[in-house]
Formats: sequence, structure tokens, C-alpha cells
Amino acid sequence: INDLPFSPGALYSRKFTIDGEQISLQVQDTPFVSLEDDTDNICCQEQINRSIYWADGFVFVYSITDYESYRVIRPLHQHIRKIHPNANIPLLLMANKGDLLRARQVSSKEGLQLASELGGTYYEVSARENCEGVHEAFQQLCQEVSRMIGSCNGEKRRGLHLVRPKSPNMQDLKRRLKQALTSKGKSATTL
Repeated sequence: INDLPFSPGALYSRKFTIDGEQISLQVQDTPFVSLEDDTDNICCQEQINRSIYWADGFVFVYSITDYESYRVIRPLHQHIRKIHPNANIPLLLMANKGDLLRARQVSSKEGLQLASELGGTYYEVSARENCEGVHEAFQQLCQEVSRMIGSCNGEKRRGLHLVRPKSPNMQDLKRRLKQALTSKGKSATTL
């Protein structure tokens, strides 16, 4: 994870093995989520909403040196719950910049409390100094997602994935085929 080049808004893909099973991980970086003025409403781009619809798990990252990045987490989680109201989606709360303790604005206690409130796992890491902590956090989330998907017996979980819309051309083709078959059946019986 640490060797992926950083590009805000990019989709990162990686394949690796967890518990003997090959996993394909896609991480959609969703930058630029902010709070509207002095409210607890989030302002986010359409790209973020599209990512939320297709996600099997979420990683919420904030900086321990930036209280505003912490404040965005709760409204963002509420936004996700509006999109997936009944889904039990694994989530991870990751406090980054654990190496900058002198500049800390968010305590570990606040992070743990928020993770508990959201129903997720909490990690405090330093992506710069200890990528192993980041790797461990992502690995745990992937294991949770894998267990959740495995418990569905191969069926897609309702509320988590939207049915991909059918192509209008395919729908039109099916309609025409059905009409042709119906009209042939009628003409065959009238003979």
C-alpha cells in the first residue's frame, strides 16, 4: 500500500493473498470532502458518491494534527449511511501522522470513542515512518470484508451493491425479440 504513487482522486489496485485466498483490492482516494461553512453538513463531489455506492468497506482517515479533518468523519459516515441505510459495511478509522505528537490536536481517546460510535476499528499510524501499521490496518479491513462476502454464500448483499443498469440497446433488443415471438405465435395459430 505504501508503494502506491499518490494522486488525489485516483483509483489504486493491488492483488495480494489473505488466508490463502487471492484478493483484489481497489482503493478509491476520495479527496476534498469538507464541512459546509460552520455546519456539520459535508460538501463532497459526485465522484465520492459513486465510490460509496460500490464500496465493500470504508477507511476513514484523519490527521491527528488537524482537528477539522477529524470533524469531517462523523458527517461523512452519516452520508454513507443515507446511501446504505441497512448495510453492515466494515469500516476502519485511521488516525494518521502519529509521528507528529507535538502538533497533536486530536487525542487517541477521541479517535477510539469515534471508532466505537461508528462501529469500526481504530488505528493510529504514521504512514511516513511506519508503513507496517497502515498495511496491518488494511489487511484487517480486507479480512473483515472477505468474511462478510463469504458469509453471503456467493450472493451479493442487498443494499451494498446496486444492480448495474442494463444497456438500453439490450432492453430494446429483448423487447423486439419478445414481440416477434409473440406475433409469430399468433400468426401460426390463425393458419
